[in-house]
Amino acid sequence: MSRHVLAALLAAGFSLAAQPPLLGQEGVQTQKATATAAPLNLNTATAGQLEMLPGIGARTAARIVEHRQKNGPFKKVEDLMNIRGIGEKNFLQLKPLVTVGQPRPEKPAPQDAGR
Repeated sequence: MSRHVLAALLAAGFSLAAQPPLLGQEGVQTQKATATAAPLNLNTATAGQLEMLPGIGARTAARIVEHRQKNGPFKKVEDLMNIRGIGEKNFLQLKPLVTVGQPRPEKPAPQDAGR
């Protein structure tokens, strides 16, 4: 193996070792959302996407989707605290990672051009 390849592998290994892996419930390494990623829209996210958020498991993700289906879209990110299992501490960790998105503007009615 060439020294350049070995040096590249070692450099990659050191950068990976600097960040501890996040382990899921099954002990498998999972990739969770970070503050550098685009915020996840609570009104359009799937349960699978919600599970990528830190502290959100399958049950809580299902509760978020169920709440959205029963009560309509989230109006503000703070509404997330209405979900069982999400308290203030969890919410503060999630707040920079989620959004409710901008409501779509309603299209104006077409004008009658024949008048």
